[in-house]
Amino acid sequence: MLSSHFVSWLKPFGMHVLDMLLPPNCLACDAPVDADGQFCLPCFRKANFISAPLCRQCGVPLPHDGAGGGRHLLSCQPCAAAPPAFTQARAALRYDEFARRLILPFKYADRTDAARGLALLMSRAGAGLLAKADLLVPVPLHKTRLRQRRFNQSALLASELGRVARRPVLQDALIRHRATLPLGPLGLPERHAQLSGAIQARPSRTPRLEDQNILLIDDVMTSGATANACALALLGACAAQVNVLTTARVPDPRAE
Repeated sequence: MLSSHFVSWLKPFGMHVLDMLLPPNCLACDAPVDADGQFCLPCFRKANFISAPLCRQCGVPLPHDGAGGGRHLLSCQPCAAAPPAFTQARAALRYDEFARRLILPFKYADRTDAARGLALLMSRAGAGLLAKADLLVPVPLHKTRLRQRRFNQSALLASELGRVARRPVLQDALIRHRATLPLGPLGLPERHAQLSGAIQARPSRTPRLEDQNILLIDDVMTSGATANACALALLGACAAQVNVLTTARVPDPRAE
């Protein structure tokens, strides 16, 4: 049996050999970069990273007030009116044309090789949430959607984040037992109505969730309705707290 010391030495050596054979490329193009999860300089200049001011709960970017401080501690209007079930949500990028170039091929064109780079990007934006997470849980797909797509992009991201942050992942903690309509054209009340009761904790996994600080993983957060439905299911299974980490966040048009 190999010793743990030898395995710990072998792993970085293997990664070094892999980098020599397959040099890392920019997340958004084929330009060479120093390490996975990086942008080349031209793409870095196009990336819209989310930074303060932002909502302390859902993480949506807030408008600058010109005062130079304080607004990063505020809640957005929807969170102030109806706080979500999750405690905090954070994302690496604004969901714009540049972010779509990263996420859509990964999600719909079988570019599953992008999962590691996106996870590294997310790990920097969500370092604080990852540090206190006991368990990573992906947003589930309904079985019909999973058959069509052949993989759950959130599950791939959760797996890679688990490796990067050395956190356990419970892939099947949640089940979407009822298919829902596409949420894109719907307003917030209709989204919540569609998702009501559609996502539940898997009964056989509830002992693993009890008293745990859960970090929910998804690719894009739009209104937060899906994350809220998942958080309600996890808290109903006696999780201690639920936070959310995504690759990108759709900005609130009222705040733009």
